[in-house]
Amino acid sequence: MPETPAYPVGLRLAGRRVVMAGGGTVAQRRLPALLAAGADVTLIAPEVTPSVEAMAKAGEITWEHRTYQDGDLEAAWYALAATDEPAVNATIAAEAEARRVWCVRTDDADEGTAWTPATGRTDGVTVAVLTSGAPGAPQGAAGRDPRRAAAVRDAVVAGLSDGTLVARRNRPRTPGVALVGGGPGDPDLITVRGRRLLAEADVVVADRLGPRDLLDELPPHVEVIDAAKIPYGRAMAQEAINAALVAHAKEGKAVVRLKGGDPFVFGRGMEEAEQLAAEGIEVTVVPGISSSISVPGAVGIPVTHRGVAHEFTVVSGHVAPEDSRSLVDWPALARLRGTLVLLMAVENLGAIAAALRTHGRPDDTPVAMIQEGTMATERRVDATLATAADRAAAEGVRPPAVIVIGDVVGVGPAAPAAPDAGTRR
Repeated sequence: MPETPAYPVGLRLAGRRVVMAGGGTVAQRRLPALLAAGADVTLIAPEVTPSVEAMAKAGEITWEHRTYQDGDLEAAWYALAATDEPAVNATIAAEAEARRVWCVRTDDADEGTAWTPATGRTDGVTVAVLTSGAPGAPQGAAGRDPRRAAAVRDAVVAGLSDGTLVARRNRPRTPGVALVGGGPGDPDLITVRGRRLLAEADVVVADRLGPRDLLDELPPHVEVIDAAKIPYGRAMAQEAINAALVAHAKEGKAVVRLKGGDPFVFGRGMEEAEQLAAEGIEVTVVPGISSSISVPGAVGIPVTHRGVAHEFTVVSGHVAPEDSRSLVDWPALARLRGTLVLLMAVENLGAIAAALRTHGRPDDTPVAMIQEGTMATERRVDATLATAADRAAAEGVRPPAVIVIGDVVGVGPAAPAAPDAGTRR
C-alpha cells in the first residue's frame, strides 16, 4: 500500500485507560509523557526495568505481572505494543484493530494504526513532528525518518526556548515585569528562559553590564530604555528605573528588566521587585549566572578546589573598608582561608588590600583581576595582595572587573608561573 501522510491529532488521555505491553526501555521512555497527560496506564509485562518498577510502586501506573492476554484492550482508548516479541505485538495490534483502538507498534511502525511523533515542549507549546515518504516512493525507501523528525523537533523547541524563533502570543497577557539576569556579558551565557522572555518583550530596560549584543536582535517595535550606571559617571537613578518599569507594565506591555549577572547579586533586583509588588504588578524573576563565579571560571580559576579552598565569599567593594557605610567585617574576612571574590572593587582595591593585610592575610596571597570577563575584550592581570593596587594602576584595570584573592588563583594550567611578578594576558 503506498504510504500516505498521517493525520496529526492531539489525544486527550486524562483519566482514560491506556494499555502498554512490555516493560523495557521503550516503556521507560514513553511512560512519563503518558503520565504527564493524565492517562490511566495499565502496564502488562512479566518483568520491567527498575525505573518502571519505581513508577508502579509509587502508584503512577498499574503493573500486571504477566504476559499479554486476549481481551486486555477492553475499554482502552490507546495501546502501545512494546514487547520484544514481534508475534505478541502483532496480536496486540490485531485486537486493537478489531476494537477500533489506536495502537502503536514500537517494533514495526508500519503495522500499527498510529505513530508516535518526535515530541518536545516549551512554555505551554507542544511540538510534535512526523515525517513521511515522498509520493510514489517505495515503502521504506524514502519513508519516515525518525532522526530527521527528532532534529526538526529539537531545532524548533530550541528556537522557541531561546528566542531565536519568535512566535509572539496573540492572546491577552497579564501585564508584568520579568527581572532577567543576563549573565556576565557573553550573550551565549544568558539562560534559555531569559532569552525567550527577551524575544517576547515590548519594552526592555537594559543595564550597561547586560548582554548588549542581544539588543540588536530585538524587533524594531521593541522600546529599549538605557538604564546604564557608569561607575563614578552618568547613571539612571534607581527611582527613575522603578518608575519606568511600573509605567510600562501598567500600560499592559511585556517588560523585561535586563540586568548583568544575577538580579539579586548586588543588582538591586529586590528593590525593583518590592516596588512592582507594591503597585500590584506581577513579577517574574529569572536567575542569571553571576560574574562572581562565571568570570573566574572563564579564565580557568575555580573559586573552590579540593585541598585548596573549601569556601568562597563574594563581597561588594564599592564602599571602602574605613567608610562608615561599610557593612563588611573585613577583619573576619582576612582570617578566612578560602577564596575572596570582589565585585565593584577596582576603585577601592588599595584600601581593601591594605585592610586584609593589616588583619592577617599574607602579603604573597595570589590575586587575579579579570576585566570585562567572558567578552571579546577580556583580559587578566595577576599580582599578589601586596602588589595588586599598583599592578591595577600600572595596567589600567578598569570596571567592570572581578577580583579573585586566594590560592585558587594559582590552580590549573592557566595559572601564571610567578604571580609575584604579575602577569598580563
